[in-house]
Amino acid sequence: MQRSYNVTHYFQVNYISLGIALLFVFLGFLSANFIKRRIKIRINKRSVNPITATFISQMISFVLKTFVVFMGFYLLGLNSFTNKILAGAGILTFIIGFALKDIGENFLSGIILAFKSPFKIDDLIEVNQIIGFVKDINIRETQIKTPDGKDVFIPNAIILKNPLFNYTIDGYLRYEFIVGIAYENNPTEAIKIILETVNQVDGVLEGDKMPAVMISELATSTISIHVMFWVDTFQTTKRTVHNSIRSHVINDVVVALMDKGFSLPSSIVEIKNYEPAIPLHLKVETSQ
Repeated sequence: MQRSYNVTHYFQVNYISLGIALLFVFLGFLSANFIKRRIKIRINKRSVNPITATFISQMISFVLKTFVVFMGFYLLGLNSFTNKILAGAGILTFIIGFALKDIGENFLSGIILAFKSPFKIDDLIEVNQIIGFVKDINIRETQIKTPDGKDVFIPNAIILKNPLFNYTIDGYLRYEFIVGIAYENNPTEAIKIILETVNQVDGVLEGDKMPAVMISELATSTISIHVMFWVDTFQTTKRTVHNSIRSHVINDVVVALMDKGFSLPSSIVEIKNYEPAIPLHLKVETSQ
């Protein structure tokens, strides 16, 4: 009779311990999620990079939840089991880390990007020959949207290992191109026309970032004129791509030069006949 009472009492005690442990874990997880949200909101107010707030809040939440789980084991009286888990954690971490090397590499790269902050949301970047606007950043990968509408998910390790071009970090981006005029044309007049045309294009900056036009080379068949101008990427972020401004400038410059009677000749090709006995038959067509 006494033994039956002890067994019943033992199970009653275990049920009570289990209920307390489950309640503790449930409340602990709720508290961890609440703390995670509050920390993320607070850090977001002070940091320009959302990945910093995400990473710190996730790590704090993970530590708190791990502590809650181990305390739950302690409340159940599983002290020896908890000690075995802690003892095997080092070996298990090594095995998992070796098996998931790429995931771990991207995770560590995400940590570095979180604190280094080489770019932020809506920045125009280029990495590994991929150009696009940053749309999302997380611990493992960065999502960018290319000018043609593709969503590309780039692992953080690739961003960290390759040169990164941020075209919008300070708001200014310079474009340039070369146009060639014939030698019988007046290059001084051409430079004047080009400057006037470039300054009239919407999106081209003036003042300290005013366009520059200069003769860069005396080529075989043309006088090469180098055209440089600046755009404000903070004002043009919402457009399809900054290259549209460059295309507009080139088109207007060519049209303006041709309207003023300037010739834009193609490259001269020299043909040599090393077999005089074999005549060359050439047909030359001229426009009327």
